[in-house]
Amino acid sequence: MDERVSEHAEVLVDWSARVEAGDDVVLAVAEGSHDLAVAVAEELGDRGANVVTVYDSDEVDRAYKLAHDGDFDADPGHELALYRNADVVLRLGRGRNTAAEADVPGETEQAYRRRRQEIREARMDTDWVSTVHPSRSLAQQAGMSYEAYRDFVYDAVLRDWESLAEEMAQMKERLDAGSEVRIESGDDEITMRVDGRTAVNSAASVAYDSHNLPSGEVFTAPYATEGSLTFDVPMTIQSRRVRNARLVFEDGEVVDYSAETGEDALRDVLETDEGARRLGELGIGMNRGIDRVTDNILFDEKMGDTVHLAVGRAYDACLPDGEQGNDSAVHVDLISDVSEDSRLLVDGEVVQRNGTFRWEDGFESS
Repeated sequence: MDERVSEHAEVLVDWSARVEAGDDVVLAVAEGSHDLAVAVAEELGDRGANVVTVYDSDEVDRAYKLAHDGDFDADPGHELALYRNADVVLRLGRGRNTAAEADVPGETEQAYRRRRQEIREARMDTDWVSTVHPSRSLAQQAGMSYEAYRDFVYDAVLRDWESLAEEMAQMKERLDAGSEVRIESGDDEITMRVDGRTAVNSAASVAYDSHNLPSGEVFTAPYATEGSLTFDVPMTIQSRRVRNARLVFEDGEVVDYSAETGEDALRDVLETDEGARRLGELGIGMNRGIDRVTDNILFDEKMGDTVHLAVGRAYDACLPDGEQGNDSAVHVDLISDVSEDSRLLVDGEVVQRNGTFRWEDGFESS
């Protein structure tokens, strides 16, 4: 076995999830992640954690959703109890076919998500972390050889997270102190309020309110969004390819949308519920170890030279205690390349120009 698999498992258990003796852990294992699951189980056993392993398969989910009449029970108790009693949830994705659920009707997917909100909330109340094991299906989706893709994944995962956290803290400080963020990119301009919010320094650890490995972004929960933005980084949404999506906002809500391809997938997301037409997240990619688009949101949204907006649910970590942010059964990220003809401003100050941050070499002040 590649020794980097064991290193990946150690980072996941120690740095990311901070697992301790006696923790009750749910380990969700996708079809292509067996080797990583074995390494993670060894790490969990070494720390004296209690583990329940579940099979996390897109193909199994597809079969169930297509066979069901669509009138799903709300939050089945046996599954809800599993996550309500868990301390940690580790999800090791993805499967053998990245488009396994492409033929699940949009209305079926919407109904399934709407009826599982308490389960989703219970899972997100744990110290949950998602990661991926490099698989041939993901390499194919990224347009890379399997060998090159493995190197890419481990370059993004096995890095000095403490140093990156220190760098990203500069972006967090500006967002925390700011009131308005403006993104100018090509012919688009979009503004949003961030005052009263707390930005998350997403350094791949629950200690930073961060739940992805790899990570490398700073994100917050914006509101009062106005304007438009084009999302020119292609991605797969609900197993369907989406290219050059564009959203137009008025009074904080999507009032118009389009996409060069995959507009039906975008429509299905926006029609899930009322909250799906409002923003739940503004994210700024800062992981320079991710240097190419791979059609995998776990990596692409963290890439330097990008920003992303997510329609749907806002994360509680960004909100004041007791305040309810945007609520939705979905949280879907859309990514924009800001490496050229782009500026990111906080309260009128240019923080990033053409992908380069103010504190990086090569930043042009004007």
